[in-house]
This record gives sequence, C-alpha cells and structure tokens, in this order.
Amino acid sequence: MTSVTVVVPTRNNVRTIKACLHSVVDQTHPDVELIVVDNHSTDGTAQIAEGIADRVITAGPERSAQRNTGVRAATSDWVLWLDSDMILPPRTIALALETAHATGALGIALPERTIGDGFWTACRALERECYLDDPWLHNPRLVRRDYLLGEGAFHPDMSGPEDADLRMKMRSSGAGIELAPIIIDHDEGRLTVSDVMRKRYYYGRSIPAFAREHDGAVTAQGRAVMKSYVRNHRLLLRQPAHAAGMVVLRALEAGGYALGAHRGRRDRAGQARR
Repeated sequence: MTSVTVVVPTRNNVRTIKACLHSVVDQTHPDVELIVVDNHSTDGTAQIAEGIADRVITAGPERSAQRNTGVRAATSDWVLWLDSDMILPPRTIALALETAHATGALGIALPERTIGDGFWTACRALERECYLDDPWLHNPRLVRRDYLLGEGAFHPDMSGPEDADLRMKMRSSGAGIELAPIIIDHDEGRLTVSDVMRKRYYYGRSIPAFAREHDGAVTAQGRAVMKSYVRNHRLLLRQPAHAAGMVVLRALEAGGYALGAHRGRRDRAGQARR
C-alpha cells in the first residue's frame, strides 16, 4: 500500500482549519499521515489541529519554509500539501495515486474551484473555472518525497509563486505532471477588493525572485491565462456581470503584483547594499 503524507501549513486560519483537516482524515485511501505546520497562530488554529492531525509542528517564517519542514518530517513516499482553506473530496488521494501509477508522473495536480459568498468570490470562481481543463496552468500538489527533498524543495525566498516555481522546475527537468480526475474546493470565504490587493501585494514581493529563476515565465504565464479566457469565452458570456467583475479584479491584482514586485526589488537592493 502506497503511503501519503499530507502537509498543511497554516497561520491564524481558525475559520477553515477544521473542515480542511477532517477532509484529509476522511479520505478513502487508508494510509495517510497528516502533519500540520503552524506558524505561531494566536487564534486557536494550532489547538484545533492538535485534536485532529498526527503531528503539529510549530515553524515559520513563511509558507515555503513551512512546507519544507513538513516534507522533511514526512514518513511517506509521497507528499501532498494543502492550504488550510482547502477541502478534499473523499477519493482525492486515491485518484491522485491512481493517476501517478498509471502515468508514471512524479507530480499530480489537483484542479480546484473557489467556494464562498459574495460578488467578488463569484468572480474568482468564474475565473478558476476557465483553468480547469488547462494542464499547463495547474501546479502539482502530490509529489514524490525524494524529489522534494532534492531539487524540488520549495524556494525559501518565495511566498506565493513557490508552487509555479516548482512546476517550472519539474517541467524543465522532464519530471511529468498530470491532472487527477478530481476537483478540490478552495474556501475563500467572502472576498473583498482590499483582501485581494493585500494578498497580491504580498505575493508580488516574491516575483523578482521568481523571475530570476525562470526567465520569461511571468509573461508566459500571463499569455496562458489570456488564452484560457479566450478558449472559455462562451462560459464568460453566460455570466456577463461576473465576467466584468473578473476583468476588474484581474486588473487590480496586476496592480497589486506590480507594487509588490517594486517593493521586492527595493528590499533586495537594500540587502545588497548592507
């Protein structure tokens, strides 16, 4: 029986942590280890995790470092990582492993849909629906542990683009990535414009590090996203209000990324001068 360790990095996510962890415990695959890596939560997240997970490790400072900590602590041949606001259907791990064994891929991607309340959340859900059938845009979530312990470790200078960084590294090295025939839920709650802008600004600070590792990847990613919108234009036309909101949201996100990237370059320049 193939064993799988699920690693969940988290910080102050008491709203969704219980549903996330129970969805792991309730998997039909029988050999699953659950490790939560908590970054010094102050809202009770760690206490909830301790009642559900096999292990709770306190570590930071960011998501990439938390994931690497969980990978090192794992005891399984395969590692699957989740954000703590994601929910797995019961057969997710079983189907992901079946896909890996059938294709020989080292990485398995799990397409996701956005769930939650409010207009902007519905706009995000529509956007994600455009990507469901595009293998190039999906990052792997189930990967052989030996690969992650070697060249596939999460980049410590990235928080946000680290998933895309891993995808690029795997594809450039010839390590196969396949899509599992399952869709997982990403519970984004009730999104607001300020929430989105803060997150994209934060992620944008890692873009200079990502661009240094993968020349031209930011532009290529943007083109692939635009192609997915064109390919799914009928879907967008059926929901004109949410499609218009999606365009506005993407424009605001681009601004947040740009501001964050500018800050990231300034921070790097300041470190180089010291």
